[in-house]
Amino acid sequence: MEFKILQKPATKHQAYIIDDIAKLALVPGITEQETSFVKTCFNDEQTFVTINRFSYFLFIYLLKSKKTESQTRETCRKSGAELQAVCNKYKLTEVTLHNISAMPQAALLLAEGLALSNYQFLKYRTNSKKITHTLHTVYFTKTSATLKEVSQLAITIDAVYRARTLVNEPLNYLSAEQLSKEIATLGKESGFKVTILNKARLIKEKMGGILSVNMGSQQPPTFTIMEYTPKKAINKKPIVLIGKGVVYDTGGLSLKPTPNSMDRMKSDMGGAALVSCAMYAIAKMQLPLHIIALVPATDNRPGENATVPGDVITMYSGTTVEVLNTDAEGRMLLADALHWAKRYKPGLVCDFATLTGAASVAVGEYGIVCMGTADEPTRQAFRDSGFSQYERLVEYPLWDEYGDQIKSDIADLKNVGGPSGGAITAGKFLEHFTDYPWMHFDIAGVSFATSKKGYLPVGGTAYGMRMLLDYLIHYNKA
Repeated sequence: MEFKILQKPATKHQAYIIDDIAKLALVPGITEQETSFVKTCFNDEQTFVTINRFSYFLFIYLLKSKKTESQTRETCRKSGAELQAVCNKYKLTEVTLHNISAMPQAALLLAEGLALSNYQFLKYRTNSKKITHTLHTVYFTKTSATLKEVSQLAITIDAVYRARTLVNEPLNYLSAEQLSKEIATLGKESGFKVTILNKARLIKEKMGGILSVNMGSQQPPTFTIMEYTPKKAINKKPIVLIGKGVVYDTGGLSLKPTPNSMDRMKSDMGGAALVSCAMYAIAKMQLPLHIIALVPATDNRPGENATVPGDVITMYSGTTVEVLNTDAEGRMLLADALHWAKRYKPGLVCDFATLTGAASVAVGEYGIVCMGTADEPTRQAFRDSGFSQYERLVEYPLWDEYGDQIKSDIADLKNVGGPSGGAITAGKFLEHFTDYPWMHFDIAGVSFATSKKGYLPVGGTAYGMRMLLDYLIHYNKA
């Protein structure tokens, strides 16, 4: 998807954003009959109107204020998805956005929703040429967006597309080793350093959590380290991002049922895709932040010498863990990565993981469950970014009583708690391996969609990416 500032009136199809019916008079060339038609549509509670002038299209979008600013912004994005559908239905290749509303970012938000809904994953479709969307360029008038805004939008959309594609790739392409190669390519294209630790190095480092999950696989695990170091970073201590990289999760010997569960477990590396492609965007935008990202990766299978329920694993930190459920594997990988992060003396560590069904059950597809030990200003900044991008956060407590549920009779910890509070006991397990400000984001309910909803496609969504980038773009600016 391309985004450009219009230098001259050379495009055909025009979309105007207004916030008052009276502003129809500001639409160049609109006829009295067309004005009457648009007003009738608006009176019938339509907010998006298409006028076919045969040689080109005119689109009018009436932006209405909602209860909150975040809801107003989201309505604008969803209208962008409507515009995208019409453009591709009529095989349009371009559209120009004119913002004549009082909302400065209206055109950017409309374009964002349009672009997010224009994503396709057609790599394995033999009829891809026939079904490829025709729309590929969005123009902005000079008064509708700045060059910096358009550049950041383009990079964000590119990063989202790349993350979605990684999630959509099947295991027979995207093994742990291939994921590391894909991350190395991201680093070369955008300018961050990539170091890949192989299985032999993980054994040498005694990273027991990752290795225990990998025991049932014939494919080796990897641990990928990314680092972006700008010349004038504004953070004295690095920010560390960690993404769960389980490229496929059968549940191990605690085998998952196939329908509505294992059949979409190629998406269990959604956290890895999110942080890797966020690093791509961070480097492309040249944000003045020292940022490190870690991706522990493996598949989780019941074969070979697979870890069995009841085994005791010595983690990278030296902590012993009684594994009572091999389907609670993500926290085993993350725990090793969280302990590894201590060597950087970080100012903040954030992990993103499709970690628990409990998080998905709790808030469904409408938000991310989060928790952590970061200070209140940091947590508030994340909440603000979540609402701004409509990738909202629901914060859970980390009360000590939840920690009691993961105490083991024969080891330091067990990897599952009781029948309730599953998202929190998983968080308490991770907290054990931290000694720095930390935030945990459980994206289990939002990283993969089984049906199209607004601008979110079927498959990988990259939900949480825009929230994270918004937080980093505005880091320490409050």
